[in-house]
Formats: sequence, C-alpha cells, structure tokens
Amino acid sequence: MKPAKPFEISKRSVWEAYKLVKANRGGPGVDGQTIERFEADLANNLYRIWNRMSSGTYFPPPVKRVEIPKKQGGVRVLGVPTIADRVAQMVVKLHVEPELDLAFDADSYGYRPGKSAKQAVAVTRQRCWRYDWVVEFDVKGAFDNIDHELLMKAVRKHVKSKWIILYIERWLTASVQSVDGELCSRSIGTPQGGVISPLLMNLFMHYCFDAWMRRKHPACPFARYADDAVVHCRNREEAERLLAGIGERLAECRLEMHPDKSKIVYCKDSNRSESYAEIQFTFLGFAFRPRQAMSRKGVRFTSFVPAVSPDAAKRMRSAIKSWNLQRQTQATIEELSEFCNPILRGWWNYYGGFYPTEMRKVYELVDLKLARWARRKYKNLARHKRKSVYWLGRVAQRTPELFIHWVKLSKPTAG
Repeated sequence: MKPAKPFEISKRSVWEAYKLVKANRGGPGVDGQTIERFEADLANNLYRIWNRMSSGTYFPPPVKRVEIPKKQGGVRVLGVPTIADRVAQMVVKLHVEPELDLAFDADSYGYRPGKSAKQAVAVTRQRCWRYDWVVEFDVKGAFDNIDHELLMKAVRKHVKSKWIILYIERWLTASVQSVDGELCSRSIGTPQGGVISPLLMNLFMHYCFDAWMRRKHPACPFARYADDAVVHCRNREEAERLLAGIGERLAECRLEMHPDKSKIVYCKDSNRSESYAEIQFTFLGFAFRPRQAMSRKGVRFTSFVPAVSPDAAKRMRSAIKSWNLQRQTQATIEELSEFCNPILRGWWNYYGGFYPTEMRKVYELVDLKLARWARRKYKNLARHKRKSVYWLGRVAQRTPELFIHWVKLSKPTAG
C-alpha cells in the first residue's frame, strides 16, 4: 500500500485548473513550452503537477521576464510562468479565492468574480454627481513592490491550509529570468502575469487601503481596481488632507504613490461654480470631465460624466489603421464585417455604455476605410469619394446589422 500524500489535492482540481489555463491562452515561459506541446503529453504533465504538489515537492521554475512598452514611455514588466506553473497556481487560486473574496470590500472591482471595470466606472459616475471633489491615485510599480512579510501576514490571517501557504511563499521568491537569460532572485513583489498575483495584489491592497479607508475615512466612498483608485470628498480641504493621508498610508505599507498619476480633481458642472485648475481625470480607460448634456425637458446643461478617453480612442484608431481594410479588395464586405465585428463589438460593449457619441470618432475611421475599400474594389466608384460614401450608406440602409456600429449609431459615419 502506497503511503498517503501529505497534502490532499484532488486530481479533479488539477484538471479544472488546466482547462482554465488553456482558456486564458498566453505564451510560453522559460521552458519554451506552448499549450500545444503541453497537451502532447497531457496526462503525464498533469499527473506530475498533482504528484509534486500533493507530496510537497513542487518547486516553481523561474518566471520569464517580458517587457511591454507603455504608451506614456518606459516598459511594463511582466513575469510569465511556464504552462505547468500556471496550472499549479490555478489549483491554489481555485481553492483559496472563494474564501478570500468574501473578505474583500464591495468597492474593490479588479480581478474578482462578479466584479468588473464597467461597474467601477458606473459607481464612480454616480458619486461624481453627489460629491464635488475626487482624489485620484495610482500606486507606483505596485506588483513589483509588494512587501512579502506584510503580504504573508495577510495570507496567514485567512488561509489555514499549510500547502497553500507553502506554495504561495515559493511563488513569491521564485527567481526571474531576464531578457538576456540571467537568473535574478526576488525579495519583493509578485510577478504581474502570474495566475495567483492578482489575488495576492487584492489581498494586500485590501489591508493597505480598503480596510484603512473604512476605518479612517468612512464618509469618503471609493472605487478601486487593483492599484488604481478614486475617492470622493465633500470639499477641497478634505481632499487635500486625504491625498496626503493616502500617501502616508502607502508609505507605511512600503508602497509609493505615483507622483504623475495622483491628484485632486473638481467635478465641475452647471451646479458647481468654484474655480480649480484640475477638472478631469482618467479612470479605467474613461475620461471623466464636464460635458454637454440634455435634460428631459430639452434644456442643455453641463454634466460631469465619463466617456472613452483620448488615449483609449487613439489605441483603437491605431488598431483600425493596422487592419488595412482599404487594401482587402479580394474580400467581400460581408467578410470584412466578419473580421471587424468581434473587435468593434468588444469596444462598444465596454466604452459605448457611457456618453456613447464619443465612440463615433473611432467608428468613423472604420467607415472611412470601407469607403476607400469600395473605391479600390469597384471601378465605377474609383476616384469618386462622395459616390463611395453614398454607396456605403445604401448598403447600411439595406443591411444595418452588417456592422455593429451601424446598429448602435444608426448610420455610417464616413463623410
């Protein structure tokens, strides 16, 4: 009779973890193994993970350092685990997330089941109408600077399973393979890109910020998404004290407030007459600022509302340009629709829910490209811009469902 494993981990949980890792896709880690190669010997690979985790002999391999350019300059550093290590991390996440999530604050929206960025934007919009001032802040290099000692103190408060604590500790201290292949040890941070990292980030920020806010500033509602947050205040003096207080609290937790992404904003609208330099902020891809609106009685007024941010719109337009639709003359318009719609629909589902007319500036580029495509494809439309726009309008009248934005915005926006 084989001796029992020291840790009770079911093979079913490893299988469920693998299915989730496969659905999330992602590139290979330091071993170069892809999902396809992992699946070529799937049974043995999954058994090896289960056997080692159950016996306490699982040691994570180094994570692969990947540098992603930031739109503002610089790079975002990701740590990509191997496929096998992602499965192992998912096993732990499946066991521990339900219990940890119950402890999290209702206004923590990032990386949580049943929570979303759109919910955070919606609640922030409502609160901007009720509170005059906002404190916006961001943590500088949050994933890279989480203190291991403080994090493990929080982990032990909620997690009693020895094997989960053991493997979280090992993942936190797993080495990193740099771009040039050098192995580097790590004493702080949790790799952004790891399966378990977002959950650990939420746990750390729960005690660093959420619970502290409820205890010290219960009258100031907030919405936090990972390390990005906004807090609402009743007056400027309260906002100034709070901004300073948050900076001190982050420092106590060995984190640093991002100096360029943290500020006080006045929610200027028709009912607010105070003068202040900062009257807009960006949160989760939405620019909150004064915008023209129409009351139910047809009266124009200024409201403080979110809409797709200029940076987000610029990224979408860059993506549209990269498609080179005007050159796809071998394709039919139905085939172009089939290619574009999944992406256009995803953009609309996220950004179209708030001040949707701002999305017209993105979608008009699609129609401009389609009109150019028509001039290249059909000889009778060549060199006739107005005629090609008219042709596109007739197509939209006959089949408005062909492109998602024709349905949402009623007609083509090229002109």
